[in-house]
Amino acid sequence: MTAEELAALDKEVKKLKRIASEWASQMHDLVEDRLPAGYQEIPALSQSTLEACQAWADASARLAAAQKGQTA
Repeated sequence: MTAEELAALDKEVKKLKRIASEWASQMHDLVEDRLPAGYQEIPALSQSTLEACQAWADASARLAAAQKGQTA
């Protein structure tokens, strides 16, 4: 992997971490401000949060492997 590709992957990991953090923040807001009345929001919000975290974890694993000179 070239230095440019590695930098692009690092940028992607940071972007995905920010997105996952934004979903986590929405979960926090739900818990703090809208429960128990907003309980119906839980499934969709938790699914989106899970998917964002999985995307970040996958990209992080690819980055770690690339930094070690391997492929994920």
